[in-house]
Amino acid sequence: MKMKMIHKLSIAVAAVAMAAGFALLPAGSAQASSEGPELEHIDWSFKGPFGTFDRSQLRRGYKVYKEVCATCHSMQYVSFRNLAEDGGPEFSVPEMKAIAAGYTVQDGPDQSGDMFERPAEGKDKFPSPYANNEAAAAAMGAVPPDLSLIAKARAGGPDYIHALLTGYTEAPADVTIPAGGNYNPYFAAGSGIIAMPNPLSDGQVDYEDGTPNTAEQMSQDVSAFLMWTAEPKLEARHRIGFQVLLYLIALAGILYFATRKIWADQH
Repeated sequence: MKMKMIHKLSIAVAAVAMAAGFALLPAGSAQASSEGPELEHIDWSFKGPFGTFDRSQLRRGYKVYKEVCATCHSMQYVSFRNLAEDGGPEFSVPEMKAIAAGYTVQDGPDQSGDMFERPAEGKDKFPSPYANNEAAAAAMGAVPPDLSLIAKARAGGPDYIHALLTGYTEAPADVTIPAGGNYNPYFAAGSGIIAMPNPLSDGQVDYEDGTPNTAEQMSQDVSAFLMWTAEPKLEARHRIGFQVLLYLIALAGILYFATRKIWADQH
């Protein structure tokens, strides 16, 4: 009877260990598509089982998103209040409210049954730059992807985003670029042909913290920010995984000595 109990406990330990292993997997560990060139693997602060986000980098990344990316791309799964929560950019509450107030959202209906616009609040999601997908397609030729989960939706995660943002180049002689198109070999989905023009250039966004505002730096900052929007609880997941592993070590020790005790009593 005791041996059966220990056997069941061992199975439970193995199951929890597997869950802990998933909790400690490095963020953005997916491999790049084989269709494009090999990605440069950036040494992100959040990589590895004990990785954490660089708060200053997330704040800079938000500024790049706001001043460059938000012109075309939505971020519909992120609320303004998330910017002030632990594990993210951690803007102060007054800073978060000021950021939200800079956006306008549609609300209603009012007592007359009409919709109206108001300054955004912490509870609101980031609004889309377009009224609907049809308006976005009419303006851009195609609906720009929402960026909330882009770092988890693309193989390579933040490495892919960084490579795409810095990978614009002249097209090879055997590749014909249609009108309005651009060439980026990392955009494998279109054989390197991408509608979005190169969005970043040196000095495009001013950084208040003195960080060099090169296109390379901006691409890393916004890639890290989009990793956070895709996985805002990454740091908590890492902490829980580590705590579970400590628990499993202690439990394994208890099971070991319990097993020795049971076999000693049988001889």
